[in-house]
Amino acid sequence: MAISLCFSPLTSTPKHYSRIPLYKPINPIIILTTPKILNPNFKKVNCVPENSQNLSVIQEKPRWENWVSIAESLYPVYVTVGGVVACLKPSTFSWFVKCAPTSYSLGLWFIMLAMGLTLEIKELTNLLLQKPLSILFGCAAQYTIMPTLGMILSKILGLPPSTSVGLILLACCPGGTASNVVTLIAQGDVPLSIVMTACTTIGAVVLTPMLTMILAGTYVPVDAVKLSISTLQVVVAPILLGSYLQHKFPKVVKKITPFAPFLAVLAISLVSASVFSENVGRLRSSVAGMSFSSDLPLLSRAQNVLASEFGLVAVSVASLHFAGFFVGYLSAALAGFSEPQRRAVSIEVGMQNCTLGVVLATSHFSSPEVALPAATSVIIMNIMGSFLGFFWRCINPTQPKSSLEVTDKS
Repeated sequence: MAISLCFSPLTSTPKHYSRIPLYKPINPIIILTTPKILNPNFKKVNCVPENSQNLSVIQEKPRWENWVSIAESLYPVYVTVGGVVACLKPSTFSWFVKCAPTSYSLGLWFIMLAMGLTLEIKELTNLLLQKPLSILFGCAAQYTIMPTLGMILSKILGLPPSTSVGLILLACCPGGTASNVVTLIAQGDVPLSIVMTACTTIGAVVLTPMLTMILAGTYVPVDAVKLSISTLQVVVAPILLGSYLQHKFPKVVKKITPFAPFLAVLAISLVSASVFSENVGRLRSSVAGMSFSSDLPLLSRAQNVLASEFGLVAVSVASLHFAGFFVGYLSAALAGFSEPQRRAVSIEVGMQNCTLGVVLATSHFSSPEVALPAATSVIIMNIMGSFLGFFWRCINPTQPKSSLEVTDKS
């Protein structure tokens, strides 16, 4: 039964009002069945809440883009395989090594160009405004923790002057693009990692030469101006060019962008394996010169390996990256960052742009031993970073609501 109420003044003439039933909705609810998709190329669109205020529309990627992303995430495998091939048959990369250091510079130039093509200035600015404290903290940690660790380790291990310079130069390099891949694997804060990489890379024009001159200048003369010019040419210039091309030719760049990270990964692997193959002969000879008599116990033979040039370089590089991962995570935890941000800062601090270290070492230092730490780091760093990434992937980064988290105020 429908019930309706009507109120009117006593002096007025009664008026008739349309009845509105209380049990029946004003607008009928129509339940639609799933529509039949006429176009087979129709793409699914998922709407998800973002920041509990706005709704962002996320378009599902095509299958081939997912395959390219998977291939890109296998970067540690490419570097490891390249390192094994460089050890077993160094001549495989002789065609690339013959053109060094020009080939290394061009390789790094291409890597940075790919980074510039995928880096949107507008998105970078938005992230800088959203997380200014997190980004500033990460960049400061990058250029304070690692250079300090590099100097301390070179003193503690008693490294030769050329090797000490190479280790300090490696520690003063910015974060590498590999850190973004490892952060993705580790379920860390990927946008924070990308912005930190971009900011530290741009800052490397001034900070890397200056810190190297201050910390390594006591071992050998360091020309900070030439280092700064080289860093500007092979790092900042291609990034700016990539951003300009993205702004000027968006349609063309949009077709290339899905492949850019994968091509950059292949270029990094090629440069890394080539540098390692160039120095593997010297590393082998240092180990071959040690005594490995079968009468010696296993511990003594291990000590002989560690006492060789290869052992010293490997131990110093592994210690540098391990300490960088640990101190980076600890500092972010003490600062009150969330777990995904801690992982991003830890990986960004612990993983360096080894390719830049190799290019600067081969271009500006006469001793080939200066490039050894960066060349060895290419393999060791990626193996350690990959293990850390897969370890963290098994641990859920979600924190309870009672945990503290840094909130940035723009």
